[in-house]
Amino acid sequence: MLVILGFTMILTFMVLIMTRRLTPMVALILVPTIFGLFAGAGLGLGDMIIESIGDLAPTAALLMFAIMFFGIMIDVGLFDPLIRFITRFLGNDPAKVVLGTAILAGAVSLDGDGSTTFIITTSAMLPIYLRLGMSPVVLTCVAGLMNGTLNIVPWGGPTVRAASALGVSPTDIFVPMLPSLATGLVIALTFAWFLGLSERKRIGSLEYSPAAQADAPTAAPSFGRKLFGGNRIVRGTDVRPGAAATLSTTGILTVRPGQRMPAGPTTLAQQLALEDERDTAMADTMLSADRPTLRPKLIWVNLALTVAVMVLLVLDVMPLAYIFMVGTAVALVINFPKLRSQADEIVAHAPSIVGVVSMVLAAGVLVGVLNGTGMVTAMADWVVQVVPASMGEYLAVITGVLSIPMTFFMSNDAFYFGILPVLAESAATYGIDPVEMARASIIGQPVHLQSPLVPAILLLVSLAGVNLGDHHKKVLWRACVVSLVMLFVGVLVGAVPFG
Repeated sequence: MLVILGFTMILTFMVLIMTRRLTPMVALILVPTIFGLFAGAGLGLGDMIIESIGDLAPTAALLMFAIMFFGIMIDVGLFDPLIRFITRFLGNDPAKVVLGTAILAGAVSLDGDGSTTFIITTSAMLPIYLRLGMSPVVLTCVAGLMNGTLNIVPWGGPTVRAASALGVSPTDIFVPMLPSLATGLVIALTFAWFLGLSERKRIGSLEYSPAAQADAPTAAPSFGRKLFGGNRIVRGTDVRPGAAATLSTTGILTVRPGQRMPAGPTTLAQQLALEDERDTAMADTMLSADRPTLRPKLIWVNLALTVAVMVLLVLDVMPLAYIFMVGTAVALVINFPKLRSQADEIVAHAPSIVGVVSMVLAAGVLVGVLNGTGMVTAMADWVVQVVPASMGEYLAVITGVLSIPMTFFMSNDAFYFGILPVLAESAATYGIDPVEMARASIIGQPVHLQSPLVPAILLLVSLAGVNLGDHHKKVLWRACVVSLVMLFVGVLVGAVPFG
């Protein structure tokens, strides 16, 4: 019964958010509560959930202050030069922008931390997506796919968990999987390119127009224009009589003569107006080149502060939440010394913070019900029992396939410390080494990273202002393809035994 309730609960949750019947936060609270009562939790349901929420409190604090810190850095203009450089380097071709997003997300993912990857990628790329009229769902899809694929690095959580559970070396797990990882990255980058091509087709190609820039008003002070390049980091459009719709970015972007305009709205201005209505956590501060929060004279101070925060994150010398707390406080004191300015800045980011923290805490309801009612244990035992003895010699491949849905439905801890040891013990009777089972078990990570149980993905969709169901519709099947291809290559090169 618990197995049926567990899988039905997850399926119900997925259907409700993907069909937009409920918001993710509401679904995360109501669906587990109803199924927890059916499971007989009764009055004990509250204790299960409060215990789970307590475990997630540090994560909620981390995300809260990380959003505020990077939001402040965007407000004061720290990322303006980076966005300007990326735009010039990639041009204004949506296909190149999406591919650049994938490369950036992949590079940052090497630190093994999904939250950091999504914060940096979203901070740098989301304003460009909005100014070009591109879909933020494409950004979340590409970033999530790249981060999930690279989540098998030996210093990442899944590989370390698998190594700890089976008593093997993380290096012995990872090195033979390099061909699979390389192939998975190629597939992910290919998906990114085709997503970019679809965006190019949808919105048309844009080009930089120096003539239009010369006609554009100049609002920033001279120091700011030299440092930041004047008219850029502007959401919205600049439409002049007799001219095509234009958009302020690294100058003014204009539609090439004879090229298609966006489907639906008749002008690019209207299309971008619709995009502006879809507020995002990282873009709601990108208002104008002369926004009052700009601090061009403090750019090097803010850069030093941001680098210091990132270095401390990588060194892991203190709790991550505390690092962002201190960083946020210092950033507020440096950039907004007046009490009223500090209060205004905090309030400005309140909607973003409430959105992501509420989802993380709501996820505690789902995790609490899964663990407290014994659903996770029952699901794990059932998975082990349904594998017939005649399939024993294929247990490594079976483990790789099972890791795709199971790590989506449950936490990595539940899978690697609950299910994997039992599967590995059974596989040993068929001559399959524990290290080979460990390699197979990390195959599902591209899909796992998209799970609502992963706080980092909740952060990503919140920062980009994307509905979790929309993200899942675009990313899940692609992530499954990447995982299955990685498994196939692992079998091909002998990293994962087959028979």
